Amino acid sequence: MVSWKNLDTLEAYHSLAETKGSVKLSEVMQGESGALRVAKYSLPMAGGLTYNYAAKNVDDSILASLAALAKEAQLSEKFQELYNGAMINLTEKRLVLHQLTRGQLGDAVIADGRDKRAFYKGEQDKIADFARKVHSGEIVNEKGEMFNTVVQIGIGGSDLGPRAIYLALENWAITNKTLKMEARFISNVDPDDPVGVLRQVDLAHALFIVVSKSGTTLETLTNESFVKNALEKAGLDPSKHMLAVTSETSPMARNSGYLAAFFMDDYIGGRYSTSSAVGGAVLSLAFGPEIFARLLKGMAEEDKLSAVSDPLRNPAMLDALISIYERNVLGYSVAAVLPYSQALSRFPAHLQQASMESNGKSVNRFGEPMNYQTGEVIFGEPGTNGQHSFYQLLHQGTDIIPLQFIGFKKSQNEEDVEVKGSTSQTKLCANVAAQIVAFACGKDDENPAKCFAGERPSSIIIGEQLTPEACGALLAHYENKFMFQGFLWNVNSFDQEGVQLGKVLANRVLEHNTDGALKAYADLFGI
Repeated sequence: MVSWKNLDTLEAYHSLAETKGSVKLSEVMQGESGALRVAKYSLPMAGGLTYNYAAKNVDDSILASLAALAKEAQLSEKFQELYNGAMINLTEKRLVLHQLTRGQLGDAVIADGRDKRAFYKGEQDKIADFARKVHSGEIVNEKGEMFNTVVQIGIGGSDLGPRAIYLALENWAITNKTLKMEARFISNVDPDDPVGVLRQVDLAHALFIVVSKSGTTLETLTNESFVKNALEKAGLDPSKHMLAVTSETSPMARNSGYLAAFFMDDYIGGRYSTSSAVGGAVLSLAFGPEIFARLLKGMAEEDKLSAVSDPLRNPAMLDALISIYERNVLGYSVAAVLPYSQALSRFPAHLQQASMESNGKSVNRFGEPMNYQTGEVIFGEPGTNGQHSFYQLLHQGTDIIPLQFIGFKKSQNEEDVEVKGSTSQTKLCANVAAQIVAFACGKDDENPAKCFAGERPSSIIIGEQLTPEACGALLAHYENKFMFQGFLWNVNSFDQEGVQLGKVLANRVLEHNTDGALKAYADLFGI
């Protein structure tokens, strides 16, 4: 029987708290012992990736305590309940089924009178068939000409994940000659966003995907109208250029205003929806359905690893446990994700939503206030750009911020240049290796301004190259990490009530139903 308990009621958590400060990175990461530690504290992931946590404040004793915490918190059993169709999202009384979009981990899940795996697979097959017809020229514009661009119109999870993954694989696809269509994204209700995108797009040869589960998302529908107006002004029929990704019960479903519609449901939250039709349509059109299938394969293999009960062989679970140790024992409230890959330039932005929308909660699963900290602030930028920006604070600031690097031995492109005896990619890899040791070990100097205290913990996810499989594994790793964090904090990681109040008040402003400070601020904008 699975039981849901607050973190501070678990005996293993209190035992873990007694280990605070027992590992000094500036000592354990030095010399030969440091080299042995790097080799020891490493776990294989899917997609050819490796999770290395040698530069974290852990040792065998702390890892044993973390394993005990995982067992007492029943992390493995809770994950099993989730993928077998338990109602994990209590607030909204919903199942949580995003893992089903990339494979069946456990029992068949029947909901709404249908096999949900079959439903998701059926939508993937419909998308693949549509994409192949576009790529072959069977589906064309009014003049019989092929489409060459796809534009996704969405916001939040309908934008951040698919956009991050498209950018992650765009150069790989160009190098490997699998880029079928360029993709662009419109998300902000600020008119400068759609105008800027539409200026880059040949409207006559563009497909637009409108993504809204409810079919009522204000920002998305506003941008859809913006695009429809542009198409009509160009003498084009919007219904021949627009697709819908929505629920089967929304006003967008089976609507003659769309060339085709692909469906999702309430059991997949927006920030977990990249592997559903939300990401499947745009990524299959951009790269081809075969490449999207490879992304799903990487996610499925990582999901299997996340189902392993031993946390010391489960990279997502261990990553979550170490982050809980840092947040709730060591007291670090902010974490940085630092990809040493330009292709992952928008990946930290996606992780911000995935983490902070999931676990930014102050009540537990049953609506009760908690006496401990939850969630963490996530930020990040690609290296080496970040080194010349905010690394100053990371190295010498008064706050210790745990770091997670992501790096690859090879770039996605065949082109490189050698300068002063090394290539660009070699320089990139040298920088990330140096930063890990610099953060951990620091440096003494007679001049206090040149002293580095060290003791800044980090981990790294490293791979051979950022391929579709590696990209999928990376995405699933973080989804599952945030899930395990939520289990430990005893919060509902699958609702997002925090986004609702602002929407309600914005509608009041638009309806001129305001008073007090709300009216005063509306007046400042002339509304």
